[in-house]
Amino acid sequence: MATMTKLSPTAGESKYSQDMQLDEKLIPRKVQSLCSVRYGMAFVVHLCNITLMGQNVIMNITMVAMVNSTDHQSQVNVSTEGLPVNSFGGPNKAANSLPAGVPVYNWSPEIQGIIFGSINYGMILTLAPSGYLAGRVGTKRVVGVALFVSSLLILCTPLAADLGLVVLMVSRIVHGISQGSGFGGQYALWEKWCPPRERSRLCAIALSGMALGPFVAILTGGLISQVIGWPFAFYIFGGFGCVCSLLWIVLVYDDPVSHPWISISEKEYITSSLAQQVSASRQSLPIKDIVRSLPVWSVILCCFSYQWLITVLVMYTPSYISSVFNINIRDNGIVSALPFVFAWAFGILGGQVADFLLTKNFKLVTVRKIATVLGNLPSSTLVAVLPYLRSSYITTITFLFISCGLASLCQSGISINALDIAPRHSSFLMGVSRGFAHLAAVLVPTVSGFILSQDPEFGWRNIFFLLFAINTLGLIFYIIFGEADVQDWAKERKVTRL
Repeated sequence: MATMTKLSPTAGESKYSQDMQLDEKLIPRKVQSLCSVRYGMAFVVHLCNITLMGQNVIMNITMVAMVNSTDHQSQVNVSTEGLPVNSFGGPNKAANSLPAGVPVYNWSPEIQGIIFGSINYGMILTLAPSGYLAGRVGTKRVVGVALFVSSLLILCTPLAADLGLVVLMVSRIVHGISQGSGFGGQYALWEKWCPPRERSRLCAIALSGMALGPFVAILTGGLISQVIGWPFAFYIFGGFGCVCSLLWIVLVYDDPVSHPWISISEKEYITSSLAQQVSASRQSLPIKDIVRSLPVWSVILCCFSYQWLITVLVMYTPSYISSVFNINIRDNGIVSALPFVFAWAFGILGGQVADFLLTKNFKLVTVRKIATVLGNLPSSTLVAVLPYLRSSYITTITFLFISCGLASLCQSGISINALDIAPRHSSFLMGVSRGFAHLAAVLVPTVSGFILSQDPEFGWRNIFFLLFAINTLGLIFYIIFGEADVQDWAKERKVTRL
């Protein structure tokens, strides 16, 4: 007869923080950081995220050039209809602002919203399965294939648009499937590579690429669209992604043991640090316990509300700036891109600060909640007041800068909380939370397109108020039920035969 026994921490383990109870004597002295292989892995994932996120959002800025005009007051059946922005200063200036021979489409605000959201239909399907699959077959294979397929589909986007709306929608959904595999599959890497004491900073470096990706896409996308035509934005980002996928295959390894260039001291440091959190044997997922866990649901719901905020910032910043201040697509791209530089810098800085606070005996759950609150509440508040600042260009841009910057602090909070509460199942849980969160990425463009079409005068105000309400509710639930201790159902069990 066999019984299942939970392995509990020994009395001699140091209480570094609630759930990072490691025996100091068993862990080698910390090895070098920035020039180490584990930080090199973080920078490679950082580059991968820049590429994936840039490919994800490139259409958000090129859409301004893909439609004849984005004047929301145009009639539904005219060729100047689009999102509620006027990036070229009016319908008469649109044709003169684009290179000759570039195709222009006649898409309504609702259609554009569906096009924006269609990529997320595919992402929802693969975020959770890819996390589980990467935990089984390895992140190197899952993300490498996903990045290559995503790049090929981006290269084919102009052709898909020419073939018709249905073909474009299908290609965007398939593109979302590959993107979801890339974003969801990468988290399994940190189960094997990320020492608990460096979890915040390593994950922040990797995840901050998701902030720099929109910056690159929005900045260069607007310039490319105006100078040589919007199709070349897709060709350039697709080609760069193909190169990055080759670099990924060469440089990334699933764990320190299989890496050919890692030093022995660093390998021992990583493996011993994770010895009590990650089991070498594969264990079945405790699905029932996961479904019943309030800490898990707090992560899922807060990720949903956070994704709503991020989707509005990434997807509608160019549209809002253009509709209010009537600037051209090149200037719009520059202004819309700069806030994401703040997001990138704040994200990396937040990871450093979070790990520093842990060394000062802050509880891990406190650090995670502080980062989550600072990343959500001020950002959503600043966005909610934007409709009352329409007369002040400088103030609007400043608020967007601050909002984007603070939002990235969640990379050291809710974004990696699954690694804390269930390190052995974190890739699956992160995939599930991201999959549920991407329901927001599907709903935002659809809901926002409808709101802007039905209420042109107060549409932006309603969109931003809805964002604030959803963001606040998710944050409150996480503050009440969020934890950072390793849950009982996530601890290692061993079989004892009697």
